[in-house]
Amino acid sequence: QVQLVESGGGLVQAGGSLRLSCARSGRTFSGYAMGWFRQAPGKEREFVGGMKWNGGSTDYADSVKGRFTISRDSAKNAMYLQMNSLKPEDTAVYYCAAARAPVRLSQLEGYDYWGQGTQVTVSS
Repeated sequence: QVQLVESGGGLVQAGGSLRLSCARSGRTFSGYAMGWFRQAPGKEREFVGGMKWNGGSTDYADSVKGRFTISRDSAKNAMYLQMNSLKPEDTAVYYCAAARAPVRLSQLEGYDYWGQGTQVTVSS
């Protein structure tokens, strides 16, 4: 099993920045990709961004392109989401996910492991 634990959420003013971390533990992960998703109250969980583990190519939702950046530290089994120029509409619970097999990065159903989520609140 693979365990994912998110951290780094909090309350920030509009225009501010936060950096989320996703720590991965458990069996060695030889999977395909990791991603970030978010879910706001009353809304469905949506894709934020993802990274193919081999090669490191990334993809982002249009709503966060140019503001959010995914990075990783393979030695630490960690993935990060740097969020800049935050907006109130970015308020949500942010989840880290991992996919074992090839999947379209934005395809929520293709991910096998999920963290418990971390709350991000952006005040106006």
